[in-house]
Amino acid sequence: QVQLVESGGGLVQAGGSLRLSCEASDSTSTFSSLAMGWFHQAPGKEREIVAAINWSGASTFYADSVKGRFTISRDNAQNTVYLQMNALKPEDTAVYYCAATRTLVTSNYVLGRLLYDYWGQGTQVTVSS
Repeated sequence: QVQLVESGGGLVQAGGSLRLSCEASDSTSTFSSLAMGWFHQAPGKEREIVAAINWSGASTFYADSVKGRFTISRDNAQNTVYLQMNALKPEDTAVYYCAATRTLVTSNYVLGRLLYDYWGQGTQVTVSS
């Protein structure tokens, strides 16, 4: 069982930055075997993938809408995945969720299409214009 806790959300002006963190508690102590993803869901919209990272951090996936602005990274020693969000836009406003699944996939293509087994409770990001 994997428990995920997000932090770092908040209110920021357009053009600003935030860094989200997601700490994993893994009963099997195998965080390094997890692919991790960040999703967002705006009011009235479906949840969408924002970024994903494979178990080693060598492969990443980004939604087109965030390429060049967001960076996903992980620290396996700290059981934590991060999402650095720069040049934020009002349309980035959403609840951001961290997700995890056990896979050793390395393909960027597959990373963007994984089904995730574990989810955090979400953290609100609001970008004002």
